[in-house]
Amino acid sequence: MVTKAAFIYIAPKNDPKVHRAVIDSPVIQLTVVGVVDYDEAEKIVLELVSEGITAFELCAGFGNEGTARIAKCVGDKALVGVVRFDLHPAFGHKSGDSMF
Repeated sequence: MVTKAAFIYIAPKNDPKVHRAVIDSPVIQLTVVGVVDYDEAEKIVLELVSEGITAFELCAGFGNEGTARIAKCVGDKALVGVVRFDLHPAFGHKSGDSMF
């Protein structure tokens, strides 16, 4: 059985219709989607849950507040994990919580 998972990354100017890829492997079908902010991320994860995604990994651009929002959004429908930088190098060493 193949697990359907997603990696969500966040950055200004992302367009989830354009910045999207699916990687198929024998064990995991990984969907990668770029979003512009936490509000858009919530919409995208709900769409992906409806498509059968059961696990999400969030990029380090999601701060503590952003991660909590996504976990609350998916509830018990999917697992949520994170890559961690307290201060993200691509965001001028700021947390996503101060930007999004």
